[in-house]
Amino acid sequence: MTGGTAGLYAASAARVLRARRLHGLRDRLRTGEERLVFVVGSPRSGTTFLAGTIGGLPGFVDLSEVTPHKANLPLLAELTEEQAARRIRTVLERVRRLALVPGLRGVEQTPETAFLLAAALRAYPEGRAVHMVRDGRDVVCSLLDRGWLRADRAGGDDARLSYGARARFWVEPERHAEFETASDATRAAWAWRRYLEAARVGGGGRTLEVRYESIGSDPAAVATLIAEHLDADRGELSSGLARFHDRSIGRFRRELTPEQLGDVEREAGPLLTQLGYL
Repeated sequence: MTGGTAGLYAASAARVLRARRLHGLRDRLRTGEERLVFVVGSPRSGTTFLAGTIGGLPGFVDLSEVTPHKANLPLLAELTEEQAARRIRTVLERVRRLALVPGLRGVEQTPETAFLLAAALRAYPEGRAVHMVRDGRDVVCSLLDRGWLRADRAGGDDARLSYGARARFWVEPERHAEFETASDATRAAWAWRRYLEAARVGGGGRTLEVRYESIGSDPAAVATLIAEHLDADRGELSSGLARFHDRSIGRFRRELTPEQLGDVEREAGPLLTQLGYL
């Protein structure tokens, strides 16, 4: 590992070390736990909340966004599924060992894993995925707030991936120039559509799709579905999901201009309609 890569591993392990204090040493160091959980979805879809809730259950630990894994994803997208699976497993196992949690069910929540979900599940044949789906118009509001895709945004994230209007690895190659000159709202809708489509293709039968809005309307029912999917404690999961607040549901009605809504619907309207949001 280079010095820079070692720093990414150290940062990821440190985050997990803070979370693992809830678990006994014997549980943490037990070996052979292969039932990892991948929480995927578009950024700003509630993946952090859900992964943290699952990761707080007995026998689980929230790995957060594993930074070296996130940094690798653009390169892994160019590999075969088998090659990508091997590399994903190598990175995640190294972080689990560094954080002293090989005996807990790690919950990985990097949104971009959606684009390599089939490889991630191949890396862990006993693993499961949960795909968070949120109204793309509300996601656009949140992405505009963050400004990660804004044309004039400088800097980068903790995985050293730059912000701004550049075309990411998940943009269709023939549309790179279009993406980079589109409006900020269009780029945000584009991201929502691409992440969601990728997770639906790559997850197969081992992925449970959960609506963000359903957690607000019936957390107990959602807890039952997730608990059955993951073989987890329904009662504790229900208590965790009950902390969800729905104040941001429908925020697009207050925050997006007619022009921005038009941009969103031009880019992602068919998928919004298919999901029943339009």
